[in-house]
Parts: sequence; structure tokens; C-alpha cells
Amino acid sequence: MIPLRDANPTRRFPVVTIALIVACVAVYLYEVMVQASSGQDGFDRLIGGWGLVPARLMGQSAGDSIGGPPAIATIFSSMFLHADPLHIGGNMLYLWIFGNNVEDRLGRPLFLVFYLAGGVLAALAQVAIAPHSEVPVIGASGAIAAVLGAYLILYPQARVQTLVYLGFFYQLIQIPAVVILGFWFLLQVMSAVLSVGDPNTSGGVALFAHIGGFVAGVLVGLAVRGASGANGAGPRLRPSDRFGVG
Repeated sequence: MIPLRDANPTRRFPVVTIALIVACVAVYLYEVMVQASSGQDGFDRLIGGWGLVPARLMGQSAGDSIGGPPAIATIFSSMFLHADPLHIGGNMLYLWIFGNNVEDRLGRPLFLVFYLAGGVLAALAQVAIAPHSEVPVIGASGAIAAVLGAYLILYPQARVQTLVYLGFFYQLIQIPAVVILGFWFLLQVMSAVLSVGDPNTSGGVALFAHIGGFVAGVLVGLAVRGASGANGAGPRLRPSDRFGVG
């Protein structure tokens, strides 16, 4: 299932969501420039220096000495790095569909804090599972998973237009957010369970970052919904294997 858009209009222009998308795209274009000028080795050094390496964060590895930031700072820098067009395209699609409504509900400054904090918690969840790993973890999907978790709680009945593959056929249908996001989370959990003890099973995807971010988002969503009350604002409906990517 691939979500395309939701029937959940916003009251305010999603400045922060768009700014985050622009930032991620700009960083990815820089990665492409580095790869074009310095080859795959240059790209790997960039990812190795600015991506989150759990072993380096835990003080067990010096990592690449290419002038990257301190290990603690890579928790943030890794959120803006992506491995390939499919990686960034999928992440930015999810951020655009679901981020604007969460930003609208939280307000711009709080949404930015929530997004970055969700990314931090997601990264720490991945580090906690694989503290000795020397594989750089990159990608925005830990933070985006937090957005998905919050959206699930705040707008469970919002309709999401989704492309559903049925064998050789596909169909566009509207699915409640609780179904598509619940299915997404269940898929992450199942894949994570299967990957335990077999690092190749996950295909290089930082699954526990996804799970950690999503759970954090759910908790924030519950807090926001509880603060606004049962009659608070709700949905406004209308008729690569080398990197631990997230």
C-alpha cells in the first residue's frame, strides 16, 4: 500500500513541513554532487562521517576521520541524509502527507521540536538494539515515524487515498488512517522480530528506529488529545544494504 494524499485539510500553511522537505532534498542533492565529483568512495566517506554510527556514539569506534561532526551531533545530521532517490522519495512523501496536519495541530515551533525529538528517540532506540554496529544509520524516517504515530492518534478516521497492489493489478481506494498506519507499524514490528539474530533480514533498514519513533509519536499524540479533551480539534474531513536507512 502506497499512500498518495489524505482528505484532511489544514488551517495554516505547513511552513515547517515544507522547510524540512526542502532541507532534506538540498542535502541529498549535495550528496549527489559529492558522489559525482568524488565517486562512491567520497559518498561513503560523507555518509560514514555524518551518519549515525552506533559504535562511534558509544565510544567504541573512532569512525572515519574526514572532518565530520562530533558523534553526538550525528544524531541530528543523519536525519537529513538519504541513500538513494527511492529512500528520500518515500520519506518525503510520508512527511508531506502526514506532517502538515500534525504541524497544524501542534503549531509550528512545537512541531519542529517534536520532529527533531522524535528523530533523536528513534535513533537512540536503534543504538540501544545494536550498540556495537559500525554501519551508518541515515534517513528521516525515524522522525517521520513519530509524525505517523501522532497522526494515528490525532486523526485515526482521516481518509487516505492509497494505491493498493493486487497481484498484477492496482487500485486507488480511500483507507482510514488507522488502518494504513497500523498496517505500516505492524509491518515494522514483524520485520524487526524476524531480523533479530540475522542482520541481513532487515535489508539495511533501521527498523527499531521506526518502531521507537512511532511509539514516541503515539505517546505525544495521546498527550495532545488528552490535553484538548475528547471534543478537541479532530480531523476535518472533505467529500541500500550498506547503510542502516530510516
